[in-house]
Amino acid sequence: MSRTSSREPRPLDDARLGRWLDEVLGGHHPIRTRPLKGGGSCEIWSIERDGRRLVLRRAPPHASSSTAHDVLREHRILHAIRDEDVRIARPVAACDDPTVAGAPFYVMEFVDGVPIRQTLPEAYADSPEEQTRALEEHVDALAEIHRVDWRACGLESLGRPEGYLERQVPRWLAQLDSYRCRELAHVDAVAAWLEANRPPEQPPALVHGDYKLDNVLFSPTCPAKALAVVDWEMASIGDPLVDLAWALIFYPEPGNALALGSAGQPGGFLVDSLPKANVMIERYARATGRDLARLDWYQVFSPWKLAIVLEGTHAKHVRGESHNPAHAFFGPMADRLLERAARLVEGGTA
Repeated sequence: MSRTSSREPRPLDDARLGRWLDEVLGGHHPIRTRPLKGGGSCEIWSIERDGRRLVLRRAPPHASSSTAHDVLREHRILHAIRDEDVRIARPVAACDDPTVAGAPFYVMEFVDGVPIRQTLPEAYADSPEEQTRALEEHVDALAEIHRVDWRACGLESLGRPEGYLERQVPRWLAQLDSYRCRELAHVDAVAAWLEANRPPEQPPALVHGDYKLDNVLFSPTCPAKALAVVDWEMASIGDPLVDLAWALIFYPEPGNALALGSAGQPGGFLVDSLPKANVMIERYARATGRDLARLDWYQVFSPWKLAIVLEGTHAKHVRGESHNPAHAFFGPMADRLLERAARLVEGGTA
């Protein structure tokens, strides 16, 4: 699914894991494992077994008792939608016994794709047509998720859709208050606007919770194709327009400092040749039949929320609890996101 990481995760006991796979899949076959890059907060490994490639996703070593089973929750979601018209790595099996691999984990099919993070797949690099196709595929894959009949899939207990939007601003302000270490311009004014202008609830849907280009695996060759949506740890049942607006934060447009895919840089998105974000918004509306008349609210909420998320990591850096030098830049990034939200409130552009 991705390349080997420079920071190796905890080793696996191939013999122990192999015996578990034999029990689950049948037969007696040796396995070969290697760590992969990516996976968000979890660790992921490639497994080769009897000519078949699988991927293992394991809870991180620092997971608390409440989060150690997040991977099992992810597996439950993927298992529930495995037969739906959605682009996922189909799940194979899950294990809650930490003696097998050191922590709870699940195994899924290998997908030969790459995320769009710093750079594009080389095959897309000089083709506005393929880059546009990749963005269309990104929107189409999201629409497919939001069309899932989550009740029929048995996902009623996944979240509390009633009052979903009503809970968002108080929840994230409380989160910020738990680590607020400096004055943040606009954060409270934008929160007040969000509360005063909250739109009616959308019919609830299965939402990914962190939908963006680097959480989708794309084909490394042409034609551009979104193969699988990954990293489902934030998935819930809620308002799907939060997913759409979140993805738009990172859209490759001129002047967007948070755009993924090295927008405007060599080897990246050719921003002057791509459709504007509103074209993709219209595509999503046609695919889902959703009312996007109040998308403005979601486009204010999403950068405001992301600013609060990033400020949490910046606060750890300020307290000396994080030694990752990149986290020093999360504060200025949060400031830019809040400025973006404030401009949208005032009726300007993002």
